[in-house]
Amino acid sequence: MRRTVLAVALAACCFPVFSAEPATPAAAAASRNEASAALHRLFDSEWERNLRESPENAAYLGDHRYDGRWTDMSLEAIQRREAADREALAALRRIDRAALSPEDQLNYDTFLWLQERAVERQRFREYLQPIGHQGGVQTADGIAEILPFASAADYRNWIARLQALPQVLEQTAALMRAGIEAGSLPPKVLMQRVPGQIAAQVVEDPEASPFYRPFRKMPDAIPAAEQAALRAQARAAISGKVVPAYRGFGRFFEAEYLPRTRDSIAATDLPDGRAYYDFLAGWYTTTRLTADEIHQIGLEEVARIRAGMEKIREEVGFKGDLKAFFQHLRTDPEFFYKDPADLLEAYQALAKRIDPELVKVFRTIPRQPYGVRAIPDNIAPDTTTAYYQPGAVDGSRAGFYYVNLYKPEARPKWEMLALSLHEAVPGHHFQFARGAELPGLPLFRRSAYFVAYGEGWGLYAERLGYDMGLYDDPYDRMGQLAYDMWRAVRLVVDTGMHAKGWSRQQAIDFFMDNSPKTEQDVVNEIDRYIAWPGQALAYKIGQLKISALREEAARELGPDFDVRDFNDAVLETGSVPLETLEAHVRAWIAGRKKKYN
Repeated sequence: MRRTVLAVALAACCFPVFSAEPATPAAAAASRNEASAALHRLFDSEWERNLRESPENAAYLGDHRYDGRWTDMSLEAIQRREAADREALAALRRIDRAALSPEDQLNYDTFLWLQERAVERQRFREYLQPIGHQGGVQTADGIAEILPFASAADYRNWIARLQALPQVLEQTAALMRAGIEAGSLPPKVLMQRVPGQIAAQVVEDPEASPFYRPFRKMPDAIPAAEQAALRAQARAAISGKVVPAYRGFGRFFEAEYLPRTRDSIAATDLPDGRAYYDFLAGWYTTTRLTADEIHQIGLEEVARIRAGMEKIREEVGFKGDLKAFFQHLRTDPEFFYKDPADLLEAYQALAKRIDPELVKVFRTIPRQPYGVRAIPDNIAPDTTTAYYQPGAVDGSRAGFYYVNLYKPEARPKWEMLALSLHEAVPGHHFQFARGAELPGLPLFRRSAYFVAYGEGWGLYAERLGYDMGLYDDPYDRMGQLAYDMWRAVRLVVDTGMHAKGWSRQQAIDFFMDNSPKTEQDVVNEIDRYIAWPGQALAYKIGQLKISALREEAARELGPDFDVRDFNDAVLETGSVPLETLEAHVRAWIAGRKKKYN
């Protein structure tokens, strides 16, 4: 049933295109060259525009030309960007797709998919909710994690950003006031977490500010006198501009905004909310699945995974039922570290354990390195167990696997292997690093991120631990099932809350009944799904598609199937919609069959 539900139409690139009359080879080549040149000019100009208009995103991608400023979040600037997106779509449609090479047709179709949906989502005016409980202008200091701070110029750029923060906060407040007028407001249960985040920016001593952190240790290459001058400028900017601006923003938030936030949690309660949730489900899963279909897939997966958990419970000789086993896994001290430093060291050691086994499941190993870091303290209480931050596209910055050390007594050892396989290697780090290193792709393809592909790959990567011989402990296998269950539960609770009228507590209870994850994690996860409707659907849907394609490849190729070649084939497209991945893998299977027969 899952295969039937998950079947999606082939991408537009796979439909035949017929010409009214044959062209001569020379004319066809000229047309192809002209169309390709126009296409890549558009890619280049849009790439530059997006970097210029989003300095933060440029920095994440490793381009630091715009490090001295923030994105302009005025309504006028937003409207200009939206108009430019519409024009980019129109310019793309003016290019003759039929005249392009197969490689450029794939580039065309991927860009078309992105631009069509960028324009479609304009109707939902998401900018009217510019902050969330997991981030926003109140945690703007976090970008310092990926900035270089190697020269005096880098520090001057940061000081320029400090001086410009009051304008950013004013623009953000203006958008929030417009959201109040339009009835586009986030749930109160999430926004109640934000005052503490704002308060963390209001300090008496400027050196205690999170924005001052880069100045605590400066490179020796900057002369001592210049270091002192830069530190003085930073303290003045924080005391004179940053802190007063956040203090005023905090008053606005608590007196004017928070009381007007909504008591409901469903995206369908927003203006045009049903259409919005349908759009988000399609955007994140890159499929045409309905909320009801996704909900049913989730229920089926929950039942399947529970059966596997029961087998682990029996294997370890636990005498109680599955609910009692979950409680044992959540509470027994043997499953937890007491000290955050010990937890970080264990994550780092686990990464080193995984690395040498990668050759068992891949032929191509990315060149870009990765590291393991702690999630910053100021956001750790309100964020997830871990996340991955990609390296720079040009290779100038490594990727980093960020782990949550807040309350180590809530971070069980049995989840660490599956989590590391997903977030670091061979999960997100391989997916991003391979994409960045693919030759000949336009830059937007090397950095594109389709959630169903990327998160589906991450969840699929958790299972590769079996192929690598890593799951030799039954509790680690329980952790893998727990993480698989986590993503199956998401299908049920996300659609439940946003399309079926479930309450927040109902979603928490369903999660707790079917997963050994701790209550701290469960509550944070449920709140994330409330804040980010539809995004959580992509993981399991993507994993099911990749797993089904692997089964298909093994069946079709028989003894000629090699998991290393299959995994390389999945990653060699870069991030694409699932229907495009499916077409690519099937073409790869056909090519292998031809080679071996």
